[in-house]
Amino acid sequence: MARPIWAGTLSFGLLNVPVSLMPGERRSDLHFRMLDARNNAAIRYERVNAETGDEVPWKDIVKAFEYEKGNYVLLEPDDIKSAASQGKEAVEIEAFVDGDAIPPQYFEKPYVLVPGKKAEKGYVLLRQTLKSTGKVGIGRVVIRTREYLCAVMPQGDALILLLLRFEEELIDPADYKLPSGNAAEYRVNDKELAMAKQLIASMADKWTPEDFRDEFKHRLSAVIEKRLKAKGMVTSVEGGADKDEEEATTNVVDFMSLLQKSLASNKRTPAKSAGKPAAKARARSGAKSAAAAADKPAPAKKVAKKSGAGAKPATKAAKRRSA
Repeated sequence: MARPIWAGTLSFGLLNVPVSLMPGERRSDLHFRMLDARNNAAIRYERVNAETGDEVPWKDIVKAFEYEKGNYVLLEPDDIKSAASQGKEAVEIEAFVDGDAIPPQYFEKPYVLVPGKKAEKGYVLLRQTLKSTGKVGIGRVVIRTREYLCAVMPQGDALILLLLRFEEELIDPADYKLPSGNAAEYRVNDKELAMAKQLIASMADKWTPEDFRDEFKHRLSAVIEKRLKAKGMVTSVEGGADKDEEEATTNVVDFMSLLQKSLASNKRTPAKSAGKPAAKARARSGAKSAAAAADKPAPAKKVAKKSGAGAKPATKAAKRRSA
């Protein structure tokens, strides 16, 4: 069971609802450790002084802001605390906006608000009101020491809190060279538009997220399983990019041909090699995941651990390299 980030209040107007802020995502990335190829010993990292090369203990490390190349202003812990918001452990809703008024690029990370004991009435009141009005609450929340902009919206029986990016964090699409004007200026004719609409209509479906999965992670898990069965021996991995995919990159595209092929095959994505199961079957089948290793710390000086009695024997390839 996930632990709450904090337990505090959700406030709007004069109403305060006790809530817990719970994680709303589960990361499933595969993590790797770095080993010395000569003897398979783990690589450890140290914080070193750039001038002396000596290791620096945590107690002697201070934070600084580099205001120009090579020049820093030192910050004390109290300096950072003084900039933190005073509204800790609270979600303070400042306004209510239409649910579809927030562009997608503003959404960053989800959390779940869970009502505290005997706080269900206020929780349900806000949830049902948001559902009936189609509104979303916009406010601020402090997580650890940083203040975030957030949106509170209903989803089923839950109130979901979504961290939002600030305007200053986003790049205006107008900063890039984009095709502007109407479709006719780019020689897109009415027949192509009609065909594209027909294709979209033929592919229309309900959003079912379980139909999709992280294919890279599952393929990599299969490779790891193969390595484990081979007892760690280095083996070649067959397969590569499809020839059709490699040749697909071109500056000249026959849109009508692609649209007609898409309509005929009713595919969601460009056709790949045959024999792959459908998305739903893939989602249900699952795959064995490899045991996750510890997360890699921030990069610093690499120092190999001294190999002890429990060190793994070097692979044949490693022995050849070290010879």
